[in-house]
Amino acid sequence: MHYDAASFFHRAHPLNAADTFDYDAALRACARGDRQALQNIYQRDGRYLLGVALRIVRERAQAEDVLHDAFLSIWQRAGSFDAGKGAGRGWIYSVVRHAALNFVRGNGRDVRIDEEAVQAIDDQAALDAYRSRIDPYELGADLGKLDTCLGRLEPARRDCIVLAYVDGCSHGEIAERTQTPLGTVKAWIQRGMRALRECMA
Repeated sequence: MHYDAASFFHRAHPLNAADTFDYDAALRACARGDRQALQNIYQRDGRYLLGVALRIVRERAQAEDVLHDAFLSIWQRAGSFDAGKGAGRGWIYSVVRHAALNFVRGNGRDVRIDEEAVQAIDDQAALDAYRSRIDPYELGADLGKLDTCLGRLEPARRDCIVLAYVDGCSHGEIAERTQTPLGTVKAWIQRGMRALRECMA
């Protein structure tokens, strides 16, 4: 399977290095009562955040309700965001994830949470937070490092990660496309992302 670091870096969650968005500043603006800042976050990441909720609650209408509640929470809690403890983007994704998990638990539904999928969401948020801290002038060097780290992965694990984070495939779709057991696909992605985080640190 063909892959390159630039595709992995950008297509997993499109971001134009020349058009960076300061999530930390947006959250500070929300804390000051700037509703446009909240709208900017929604316009920037709303569809991706909906995907986070959808992967947990499984039904689109409920995911939309979760996202609405999560943005209310972001608005109300923006003042508690501490940039010293992590990137703003990661904080936003965490709020949505927890809102979705609380929705499932609060409704007492017999829904099995896919822990590997939740880990994948965390990995995505970690990648987003990492990218949000990158100076555009350092982008070339970082892509080179990412390319090296991807190249160190076993081909099967690398292919699964690329399918998940570049092509946007679900674990089930990856299992079908690669003719690999679902449990194996989940394990490969989890271990591969762990190896990538360690390599990029």
